Amino acid sequence: MVALASTAVASLLWAAGWLDRWEYRTWDWRVSRMARPAPSTDKIRLILLDQQSLDWGQKENGLSWPWPREAYGAILGYLKRVGAKSVAFDVLFTEPSKYGVADDLALGSAIGSHKGFVGALFLGEKTGSATAWPSTIPAVPLEIKGLEQWLSASPARDGVAASRALFPIPEIASRAAILADVQQNPDPDGVYRRVRLFRFFDGKAIPSLALASLLVASPGSGVAIRPGEMAIAGKTVPIDKEGYAILRFRGASGTTYRQYSVAAVIQSELRLQDGEDPVIRDPNAFRDCHVIFGFSAPGLYDLRPAPVGGVFPGSEILATALDNLMEGDFLADAAPQAVVALTLLLALLSAIPVTFSRSAWKSMLFFAVCLPLPVLLSLVAYWKGSWLPLVVQQAAVSLSLLGALAVNYATEGKQKRFIKNAFRQYLSPDVIEQLIAHPEFLKLGGERRTLSIFFSDLQGFTAIAEGLDPEALTGLLNEYLSAMTDIIHEEGGTLDKYVGDAIIAFWNAPLEQPDHAERAARAAVRCQAKLSELRPVIRGKIGKDLFMRIGLHTGVAVVGNMGSRNRFDYTIFGDAVNLASRLEGINKQFGTYVLASEAMRSALGDRFAPREISRVAVVGRKEPVRIFELLPPQEFAAREKPLSTFAKGLQEFYAGRFSVALESFLATEKTDPPAAAYARKCRALIDHPPEKWEGVWTMTEK
Repeated sequence: MVALASTAVASLLWAAGWLDRWEYRTWDWRVSRMARPAPSTDKIRLILLDQQSLDWGQKENGLSWPWPREAYGAILGYLKRVGAKSVAFDVLFTEPSKYGVADDLALGSAIGSHKGFVGALFLGEKTGSATAWPSTIPAVPLEIKGLEQWLSASPARDGVAASRALFPIPEIASRAAILADVQQNPDPDGVYRRVRLFRFFDGKAIPSLALASLLVASPGSGVAIRPGEMAIAGKTVPIDKEGYAILRFRGASGTTYRQYSVAAVIQSELRLQDGEDPVIRDPNAFRDCHVIFGFSAPGLYDLRPAPVGGVFPGSEILATALDNLMEGDFLADAAPQAVVALTLLLALLSAIPVTFSRSAWKSMLFFAVCLPLPVLLSLVAYWKGSWLPLVVQQAAVSLSLLGALAVNYATEGKQKRFIKNAFRQYLSPDVIEQLIAHPEFLKLGGERRTLSIFFSDLQGFTAIAEGLDPEALTGLLNEYLSAMTDIIHEEGGTLDKYVGDAIIAFWNAPLEQPDHAERAARAAVRCQAKLSELRPVIRGKIGKDLFMRIGLHTGVAVVGNMGSRNRFDYTIFGDAVNLASRLEGINKQFGTYVLASEAMRSALGDRFAPREISRVAVVGRKEPVRIFELLPPQEFAAREKPLSTFAKGLQEFYAGRFSVALESFLATEKTDPPAAAYARKCRALIDHPPEKWEGVWTMTEK
């Protein structure tokens, strides 16, 4: 009975998802212990636009970000020259180059010259303006045998289909051998452990970037699908009902696939054109290899939490998927029925001997033998190619052992002291004590923690900087950054980094701060006030005013020491960081200067006076985000009437009554930039009513 009850409780917790958090962590531990290279690993190369390349472009060529696209053409020229089998760009070219149409045409020409080029598009539910495949872009759909039967039998058909898309501009998209989906979704804890191999859009099956890279290099390779698996180029790939496969990681980031910086590749191509020796000396470095190009510079934010090694560039996760496809060794989810049966067996093996044990030391021996069993079985299952849930088994075994011990105590009265001493509740020390007691926490990698994140940027600073000499520019930045950083430190914040004039900071690490959201919000308000004080002084020096936009978000991110063994920084990564960055940019849309997410608003309680600005769908996120403008309390009180008028208009806008909303916004548009933005939006929606209105303002730019 103890074993049955323990299995039932553990299975119910597992089915309800309450064990997922711990299961994910134990899975990441298994991956880190079991990751091994495979033969196919050596046939994949990564070309990364890293910080070294950005510095080289700025120092040697005067290139500011974004680079001219002809630079990417040089990469393609080199890869064609050295015989790369396929080239996949994990980059969305959704907007024309700021250097002009000739720049786009140059890249398009380079793409067209490489028959194995895989271009990127983005498929989703809220992101993107396209609801059908554009007529200006040739469609090269993926032919999957048995797809219709699989879709009709799948209970998750809607999850496979995407309703919206972001396409590259035609000058680029029309020259690619195939377009592939780069959108990948993490598990609920924000870590990328799975990859979706295809999606359905506008009646077409669209491959993932990894699958497209394999197929474009192997024309005629067959793809078939049936319940639970796909057959791809002679390999069997286990998938779930939404087409996801579990990645088998080969090792930590930077240790598995041969990586080359963009700077080295471009310099090699230019030198070869001039008849000189290339920077990359090995002439066969890329021959017959699959190449994936992506970003790894911290400021470009394509770094994603992964099960092994902390964080991965997004392109390295795609490389792992391609590696698994070539090797045919994706992992499979264990069947739920088998998991429950095995859990019950382990619970019985644990409960029976402890129930009838007549000595404390024998009970302890059974504990020592039974507790590691789920771990050992899960490791064996991983080796055999299966994700066998560990925590549900561990929970059932632990509950069985505890239950059996309680029964033994009730009937024999022998285990009371053992229970008190062996199963007391452990307390977590504060952060400083953790660092003192556990210096291993200072190793490379990090931890997931709820943080309040501050992301700021100066409005129009690129144009201002171009008009200043280096000495004046340096002096201006030093004055501005010093003033803002002093405020952040006074509020207990941790400075992550400067990216040009941008400031990234966070609260609640390394020391825990219960009021971290309030500290971040207070810092934002104080920074704006300080910049207002400095503005006349700066105007006197450069003849222009400085305005700062700030994005604030409270959410879970990875924080810790990250980098190489010889050089690393205490920094943050994750979706929460990306959202703070997006909020900073969204200020431009509404004419605001401090925007906070709903999560930040909830954490602040009543200590500030934010006003709701919108519900927005941002690039890279499925669900819309409510955003708020953070105002000083005195400003909120002084503008109570116009803010109330705006709030009424906003509710009418949400309800789809655009004409009524427009009246409210027109009343304050001359003095309130968000009202002016909504007035323009209402006019556009009145002229072109949406087919299905959900009260969400969709952002099409990052």
